[in-house]
Amino acid sequence: MTEEKSCDEVVVGRNAVAELLKSGAADKIFIQRESRYDKPMMLIISLAKKQSVPLAECDKKKLDMLSGSTPHQGVAAYRAQTEYCSIEDILARAREAGEKALVVICDGVSDVHNIGAIIRSAECSGAHGVIIPKRNSAGITTAAVKASAGATEHMLISRVANISAAIETLKKNNVWCYAVELGGEEFYKTDFSSSTAFVLGSEGDGVSPLVKKNCDGVISIPMYGHINSLNVSAAAVVVLTEAARQRHSSGV
Repeated sequence: MTEEKSCDEVVVGRNAVAELLKSGAADKIFIQRESRYDKPMMLIISLAKKQSVPLAECDKKKLDMLSGSTPHQGVAAYRAQTEYCSIEDILARAREAGEKALVVICDGVSDVHNIGAIIRSAECSGAHGVIIPKRNSAGITTAAVKASAGATEHMLISRVANISAAIETLKKNNVWCYAVELGGEEFYKTDFSSSTAFVLGSEGDGVSPLVKKNCDGVISIPMYGHINSLNVSAAAVVVLTEAARQRHSSGV
C-alpha cells in the first residue's frame, strides 16, 4: 500500500467535522446535547444521517476528553479506519495474479450502503480494486463495511482527487474504461476479456458528463419494464457478473 492510511483519530470542530462527513471518512459523530439545535450543528446532523454515520449525544466532559486541548465547538468525530491504496497497487495485484485487470470506479456514489454493496459484488466477481473520489462521495464508513459483508477486508480501495485523471491513468495502462449508462451499447455485446474498468455514476445524476467523455465507451443494461434504470449497486452486479462469466469462460 503506498498512498494513505486513516487511523482511529478524533477530528474536532464544526468545519472540520463537516468536511470529514463530506469526504465520506467519518465513522461516528459526537454532539454536545446543548448544541444540537444550533444551525451549523443541524447541518452536521443532517450530513451524518444522510450517510448513515452513527450519532451520539454527550456532555461537554466527554467532548473535552476526546479533543484534549483542542477547541471542539460542541462536536467531535472518529475518522473511519480504512487503508487506501494507489491505482498502481490495484494494477499490480492483477499482474501478480496473472490476470487482466478488472476495476470498478464509483463516480459520486453517495449512499454508503450502495458503496458497500458494490464492493461486495466487485469482490465476488474477482475484481482487483475499487476507485472512489475523495470528495462528493460516500466513503468506507462502518455502514459501508457492514453492507459489504466483509468484502472491504479483501478488496483494494483507492481514493483519488480526480476521477477523470484516474481514468487517464488506467487507459495509459491499457485498461478499457466503460461508463455504465443509458444510451450505450448493450453490455453483453462488449468484450470484457481485456483489462476493464466499469464507471458507475451517482444515484441521481449518473456518470458525470466529463467523466463519461473520458471513457472509451458507454455500455447499457436493457430495461424492459416501466422503470428505466437499476439501482447503481444492482447495475454493478449485472456488468461485473458478465465480465466474470466472459473471463472464466475464455480462461482469461
